[in-house]
Amino acid sequence: MPTYAIGDVQGCYAELSELVSRIAFDPRRDRVWFVGDLVNRGPQSLEVLRYVRSLGDAAVTVLGNHDLHLLAVAYAGERARKDDTLDAILSAPDRDELLNWLRHRPLLHHDSRLNCTMVHAGLPPQWNLQTAKACALELETALRNAATMRSLFAHMYGNQPDRWSEQLHGIDRLRFITNCFTRLRVCDDDGRLNLKFKGTLQTIPHGLHPWFRAPYRQSENSTIVCGHWSALDFYDSRNTDEHVLAVDTGCVWGGRLCAVRLDAADEPVFVRSRQPRVVGD
Repeated sequence: MPTYAIGDVQGCYAELSELVSRIAFDPRRDRVWFVGDLVNRGPQSLEVLRYVRSLGDAAVTVLGNHDLHLLAVAYAGERARKDDTLDAILSAPDRDELLNWLRHRPLLHHDSRLNCTMVHAGLPPQWNLQTAKACALELETALRNAATMRSLFAHMYGNQPDRWSEQLHGIDRLRFITNCFTRLRVCDDDGRLNLKFKGTLQTIPHGLHPWFRAPYRQSENSTIVCGHWSALDFYDSRNTDEHVLAVDTGCVWGGRLCAVRLDAADEPVFVRSRQPRVVGD
């Protein structure tokens, strides 16, 4: 069946509507993968959530950092940021249904037929696909239990620990897993996460590498579909040893919204953003 990957929507509902029309998406026949960050910073996050949820089994979405931030604000009293655009969701009559649906989304989706794995941000070099699946399940289990979810959100924010070890446990382990799936862009020669860099490939400092070029990377045998890194823009290295398809083309920052066919060698489809042009994150 036709299967598409769509980049970070972040509340850009008008652009999403135009994009699904451009690709003639039919939920009775087609499937669509969303790489996370359905919400925030854009003007219509509520409409995006309602639409994607309405697609049922025709859509798969993984959680991104902005999706987790919404859940932290809603369930754990995390302070909203001045540039958040989440109020419409938090005051919606169907708020509880939407938030419950969102927190039951996966962190990783793998399709063996396509040999594709979707995450929001990236995978650390120490993880193979089996480890990534196990770590995703750990975090998903924590999110789907009311008590552990609130504890997770109370301690989720932070950049440490920055290197994977099987000996990590408790909230440190969950924070590291969260950062990999939802925030990772680059790491150093030793495989330590650097979560501050947000620039382009050409401006990566010496000693740091895109996560998909990290030395001794263990996840090279399955194509990884991801978003999160808007400065990377559209990046397709599926036919190289990297096996990466990155589709965050910065719609909320005035760039484009992207759809790519995963089951066929079609050209990507872009729609122009209707948002002001700014430097994003």
